[in-house]
Amino acid sequence: MDSYYHHNFDNNDALLPPGFRFHPTDEELITYYLLKKVLDNTFTSRAITEVDLNKCEPWQLPGKAKMGEKEWYFFSLRDRKYPTGLRTNRATEAGYWKATGKDREIYSSKTCALVGMKKTLVFYKGRAPKGEKSNWVMHEYRLEGKFAYHYISRSSKHWSGAFRA
Repeated sequence: MDSYYHHNFDNNDALLPPGFRFHPTDEELITYYLLKKVLDNTFTSRAITEVDLNKCEPWQLPGKAKMGEKEWYFFSLRDRKYPTGLRTNRATEAGYWKATGKDREIYSSKTCALVGMKKTLVFYKGRAPKGEKSNWVMHEYRLEGKFAYHYISRSSKHWSGAFRA
């Protein structure tokens, strides 16, 4: 059967074969998508949309995604908890995202240089410290190494994604 699934992504028509899946590696997410978004705010991707993670609950995110069945990808501006501070605000109306474990380093497969970091967060319903843990998991990516020092400003974008129920 030679039929193709036709879907409109941001007014850019794309012919995608049946079974198409978006499964980028951590390195691809950092070097191709996040770096391009940070350097050019107008950069768009057929698979990644922008959301405000502080205004969306995790269960609303699948409906905002461009594609995905069990994982969804988004660009999101990092919100500061305090205007002059460095702490990130990860609260929503219904709960908050809490970091778990250590941040993982992401290296370039070509140069072996550090290009980014991956942070794992879990969504808790309610308010800290009495929040109730949910099954929603998010991986947040940020630029590090040579990318961070040469290109990043305080208003840089951080990309969060790979939500799992």
